[in-house]
Amino acid sequence: MKTYRKNANDRSNAYKVVIPAAGLGTRFLPATKAIPKELLPIVDTPALQYIVEEAVDAGLGEVLVIVGRGKEAIIDHFDRSPELEAVLEAKGDAGRLEAVLRSAELADVHYIRQGAPRGLGHAVACARPYVGGETFAVMLGDDLIDARDPLLDPMLEVQQKLGGCVVALMEVPQDQVSMYGCAAIEPAGDIAVANPEATSGVVRITDLVEKPAAQDAPSNLAIIGRYVLSPEIFDALDRTPPGRGDEVQLTDAMKLLAAEGHPVHGVVFTGRRYDTGDRGDYLRAVVRLAAERPDLGPSFVEWLEEFLADFKQGAVIKS
Repeated sequence: MKTYRKNANDRSNAYKVVIPAAGLGTRFLPATKAIPKELLPIVDTPALQYIVEEAVDAGLGEVLVIVGRGKEAIIDHFDRSPELEAVLEAKGDAGRLEAVLRSAELADVHYIRQGAPRGLGHAVACARPYVGGETFAVMLGDDLIDARDPLLDPMLEVQQKLGGCVVALMEVPQDQVSMYGCAAIEPAGDIAVANPEATSGVVRITDLVEKPAAQDAPSNLAIIGRYVLSPEIFDALDRTPPGRGDEVQLTDAMKLLAAEGHPVHGVVFTGRRYDTGDRGDYLRAVVRLAAERPDLGPSFVEWLEEFLADFKQGAVIKS
């Protein structure tokens, strides 16, 4: 299945964007039994829309979403809704009409179906007919990057300077490395990049390990969900057998490229990131972003302070 959505903004793009969204979202069941996890709201905006907005903010407006069975609601979200638009217009509800139209006019959004969820590497391989021989970005919907701390801009800059593949890295506590792909690194020289306030430098990646045990991790620098990949990744994926979980791992394909001498670099991110793939972090992201919104924040923070005071008092009494 491939769907092309019209009504997109006219813009020129140096890179295309691939967003894998075919996962089953089992950690959020039963909510995700009928609703794609990518559409779970962060306050009142689906997580996936934040990702597309981030791509557009970086100047990348051509987006391919890899969907699976039961993900038709994603297509609907980024399409026009004439009936809803007419109702809002008749009510004179300009604010909500603008919000509805925004999701339909953000970008040129295309869709390809991944027949079965066989891993991130397999999902990226599905994008080959769309990407062709171009360098492209991959953005995972579980990782929300705060708009005040742009990450794609420095990654694109590094790729333009050094070529090859570029991944986003972030320091994590040692007891959490088994949740991520981790990188073995060496210095890459003094490379200036955009947004130094949210990045601490560029490193050359010599090896990658998918979800290692804490004692086996080459570092505490974990891969987070942003990649800029050269087209050589497709050949590497073709030569990558299923790995952890009997899935084709993108980490293993990049490991192969690094071992063969292809340039693989990491941009170390120190900015604000929200992991919406975990239920607790998802709730924290909702609270943080709601508290910072001018239309919701003041009254919400006041209520939250009162709630926490009452909650702590209750906890003390019960103990």
